[in-house]
Amino acid sequence: MQFKSVILIVGLVIISISAEEQYTSRFDTINVDEILKSERLLNNYFKCLMDRGRCTPEASELKKVLPDALETDCMKCTNLHKKMARKVIDYIVKNKNEMWQELVGKYDPKGTYRTKFEKDAVAAGINIQA
Repeated sequence: MQFKSVILIVGLVIISISAEEQYTSRFDTINVDEILKSERLLNNYFKCLMDRGRCTPEASELKKVLPDALETDCMKCTNLHKKMARKVIDYIVKNKNEMWQELVGKYDPKGTYRTKFEKDAVAAGINIQA
């Protein structure tokens, strides 16, 4: 095998690995503002995340990746994912604190992630202590 062929194969492997390193972009077109403005939609997502209701494909995907995203500092998140997450967290902390506390209780019962992300949240203008 020629050296150029080996380089090409290695390059293709690296590209395919890095493509798998990010969460799916399949739901990047979700209108987060619409969900946050709709009590029904927001409650449906919440119930899914808390194992209290059925999950849409989008909510199911969120539920699947959320523990990994927390564990890895959202390493596989795109910039859009991070922007959407900030918007949702900010809204829930400010407007649905009971919901926020329940989510934290389930997904961060020891406060591990809260401690890790608090500085970034404050820099983004989000008070996660609320």
